[in-house]
Amino acid sequence: MNEVLRLRDVSVVRDGNTILNNIDWTVTDEQRWVIIGPNGAGKTTLLRIAAAQLQPTSGDAVVLGDRLGEINVFELRTRIGFASSSLAARIPNSEKVLDAVMTASYAVTGRWNEKYEDVDERRARRVLAEWHLQDYADRAFGTLSDGERKRAEIARAVMTDPELLLLDEPVASLDLASREKTIRIIGAYASAPAAPAIIMVTHHLEEIPTGFTHAMILVNGRVFAAGAIGSTITSEKISEAFGMTLSVDSIDGRSRVRAH
Repeated sequence: MNEVLRLRDVSVVRDGNTILNNIDWTVTDEQRWVIIGPNGAGKTTLLRIAAAQLQPTSGDAVVLGDRLGEINVFELRTRIGFASSSLAARIPNSEKVLDAVMTASYAVTGRWNEKYEDVDERRARRVLAEWHLQDYADRAFGTLSDGERKRAEIARAVMTDPELLLLDEPVASLDLASREKTIRIIGAYASAPAAPAIIMVTHHLEEIPTGFTHAMILVNGRVFAAGAIGSTITSEKISEAFGMTLSVDSIDGRSRVRAH
């Protein structure tokens, strides 16, 4: 069991507003975390710290053994897979899906003069197959459906065999069929013994895949609750966190919530 993320008294303040407030959190390599909470709770900001994209205003953030503020974050980021719509928006629509995934090796979003070896292409095609995109390798990225694009984002994130995988709302805006297909694939990946530590942000309990082991509920920039998923995602805690009487249960390992 190796520690991949350690936050101690981490706060983020922007323009006088406290976005994260004294966060203490440790993630180890065998854990799969989901972060939930109301809008504006600070979920994406927390994920950006884990991605070494944002340095906290105060406190210590150690990612993969390196303390932010003391190291070259560009080297550190090559060890982290990060799938988000904001990153995908920087991929040219004309880019082939194969290249959109393969360019992750150089941490760029458009193929230019980088030189790739056969092993890079084989790896990219294998990853595309894992995310059910093997038939889309030569398609233009801009022609993908929302579901295909989301899976391509994740395929790009795992291309470099990361030690930490971050997923920012990986099924947001998808229709029911695409959502369920993507959740099922993420769940299978998370359940594999060789998978890295995973942290996923979502707004909806129904979007938590199987295979996830831990949960954090973030409210107003503070950790409201965190721990094993079964003892954290409960009717009582979810109701208090969201300020509404809600009932949470589980069907086939997937959470479901209903209002009273």
